[in-house]
Amino acid sequence: MTEQARIPYAERTVKDPSLAKGKRVVRVRGVAGVRTLTYRITVTDGVQTGRVLVRSVVTRAPVTQVVAVGTRETSRCDPNYSGACVPIASDVDCAGGGGNGPAYVQGPVRVVGDDIYDLDRDGDGVGCD
Repeated sequence: MTEQARIPYAERTVKDPSLAKGKRVVRVRGVAGVRTLTYRITVTDGVQTGRVLVRSVVTRAPVTQVVAVGTRETSRCDPNYSGACVPIASDVDCAGGGGNGPAYVQGPVRVVGDDIYDLDRDGDGVGCD
């Protein structure tokens, strides 16, 4: 007599710096394997009285599931500035200045995009100087 048994698949986790921290993506879907078991059955007067495993063969190997886990820190700094982290907020002012926030940056900061917070008042490319 033969029967088939399921072989559960394993899971392997890999770090992926291209994904945001904590995000999980299945890169390879796991597939259960199959093991074929062959038994010698003893029957006495029409009733099974014994069962001995005589052969066990993996007929389909399991496929390990691979899960990528993100490690990239998401930036909370505005990409329009460099040199210091300008927080992303409804308004940012230079620390120690007369602005009312709600967020502040300790300068100097270089304007590399649009000066959306008007930190470079003299137009020289450097804010909070």
